[in-house]
Amino acid sequence: QVRLVESGGGLVQAGDSLRLSCAASERTFSTYTMGWFRRAPGREREFVARIVRTGLYTYYADSVKGRFTISRDNAKNTVSLQMNMLKPEDTAVYYCTASPLLAPSQSAYNFWGQGTQVTVSS
Repeated sequence: QVRLVESGGGLVQAGDSLRLSCAASERTFSTYTMGWFRRAPGREREFVARIVRTGLYTYYADSVKGRFTISRDNAKNTVSLQMNMLKPEDTAVYYCTASPLLAPSQSAYNFWGQGTQVTVSS
């Protein structure tokens, strides 16, 4: 069982930056693909970014490419999401998630954090 705890959400203005962090309880953290998803009000949960076990490869949704950066520190069991040039449409609850698979679909992420709210005002 992997316990994930997100932090770093908040209220910012358009154009600002935020950094989300996720701490994992699992000592085998480096064996998991880590991802970030988000759910905006009235919308389905959607993929934001994921990072492979070694941290060498990252993948992003088109809507955040060039603005968001996912990274991980396997020594500290943490994964982060640096969000720059935030837009009002980035407003959502952001979830950290983990999967033992290399290229998981959303349903293949076994473990989820409780979420952290990000609100971007115009």
